[in-house]
Amino acid sequence: MTDMRSEYSKTLIQLGKENPNIVVLGADTTDSLKTSGFGKEFPERFFNVGIAEANLVTISAGLAASGKTSFASTYAIFLPGRAVDQIRNNIAYPSPPGKKGLNVKLVTSHGGLSVGPDGGSHQQIEDIAIMRVIPNFRVFIPADTIAVSKLTQLMANEYGPFYMRMARSATPLVHSDSQEFQIGKGITMRDGSDCTIVACGITVRMALEAAESLQQEGISCRVLDMFSIKPIDNQLLEKAARETGCIVTTEEHNIFGGMGSAVAESISESYPVPIKRIGAQDMFGESARDNEIPLLLEKHGITSFNMAKQVKEIRSKKL
Repeated sequence: MTDMRSEYSKTLIQLGKENPNIVVLGADTTDSLKTSGFGKEFPERFFNVGIAEANLVTISAGLAASGKTSFASTYAIFLPGRAVDQIRNNIAYPSPPGKKGLNVKLVTSHGGLSVGPDGGSHQQIEDIAIMRVIPNFRVFIPADTIAVSKLTQLMANEYGPFYMRMARSATPLVHSDSQEFQIGKGITMRDGSDCTIVACGITVRMALEAAESLQQEGISCRVLDMFSIKPIDNQLLEKAARETGCIVTTEEHNIFGGMGSAVAESISESYPVPIKRIGAQDMFGESARDNEIPLLLEKHGITSFNMAKQVKEIRSKKL
């Protein structure tokens, strides 16, 4: 089990050694996000603005406009929750000549229902929907620490605004160190011919478990890690639709506006097939102790068992 926040901090420190223009900002959650480690290494390039998320975004934008590469981090419920106006108008809207938006990377933690004890008020299940409709932003949801490290490096080396959401809880590795990550390109984790499960974040592991259990029943299931939700991999999705005939999506997000919606939009314009979306069913989560988080996810159907069940059901709807 590995911790995304620790990996994010370690990667930032390494990037800070390589690039003196990288600055890191936080909003009174720098110890929790582990970004305070960057501050110890580079105190002159680290800013904790306190409980002021709108200010966090605005200062990040100002530093980016001055030529810096800004990484701004706090909990997902606060970005974009408290600062969508500043994100839109101070980061996405200003565009230097020949560029789109400012060079700000918004990286959050504690996304989705697996936040657990913090309860429904702090379980961010709307952020994908918000961030993917803001022009110029690209949206990532990493599945493990390998993805976190490589996507952080990618964002640092690519100009423009990004949003990346990490999980609070420790996660198992699903990728190898040799795995490459590209903007707008999903990853085929497992091949199959009867159905495709499209997952992101912590649900990738569950999707692989579901596919393994289905294999025991003679059902061949493809699994895609759609970490790049915007831009989304339209080509890979169309290929999966043509070759497997049906799709199940799964995510720690409201089924409205999330990754599942992005997949459905893409497929509807390329090769329409039956789609079932798994996620929060237009309802808030609730508090759950760490050992109760699996029960909370089960309540919303975010389990490998339910994924396998939905695959079996949707296969009967194939055209």
